[in-house]
Amino acid sequence: MMKKLLLSLTLAASVTGMAYAQSVEEKTATCTACHGAEGVSMIPNWPNLAGQGSNYLFKQIKDIRDGRRSIPEMTGMVDHFTDADVREIANYYSSKPANLGQADPALAEKGRNLYRAGDMAKGIPACTACHLPNGGGNKPAAFPALSGQHPTYTVNQLKTFREGSRNNDPNSMMRLIAEKMTDAEMEAVASYMSGLHGTNR
Repeated sequence: MMKKLLLSLTLAASVTGMAYAQSVEEKTATCTACHGAEGVSMIPNWPNLAGQGSNYLFKQIKDIRDGRRSIPEMTGMVDHFTDADVREIANYYSSKPANLGQADPALAEKGRNLYRAGDMAKGIPACTACHLPNGGGNKPAAFPALSGQHPTYTVNQLKTFREGSRNNDPNSMMRLIAEKMTDAEMEAVASYMSGLHGTNR
């Protein structure tokens, strides 16, 4: 009788645990307001997550959760996620089709030159070194994909690196680059990167 009772309690506990297990869609439900149902944001101030490297997303979500990257609008939103949750969410968005952006033709030449060659006179390296010629990013190294990203968001991030208010870049590499860039240069390269479409043009 006792064995049957223990078995019943064990099964009940298992069923209860399963009832509270969330799917990745449920875990990301609060993300959709800013990042879109498929990881493509309708608001240019917020990043597209679809097609982004899983390692990059994993690092950024953990940095936000653990206080290494400050985003006031996300306060408390990821605090309850375990590392396993974060990895699942990162993989989920990484598997989504990436956004296709459109570069401003008026900024394309200046942006292309900066992205592909940098500006050695100012000590600005080519963006291709870390983000690849097609803007796909170095996924194993957790360097982000930039192709299709909203230019407004990219410019805002470059400015926060320049100001030092974002400081979760490895070895300060983005801060050292951004502090040498003008607003006009940031706008040009952000526009060009958005329109790369994963090609080598």
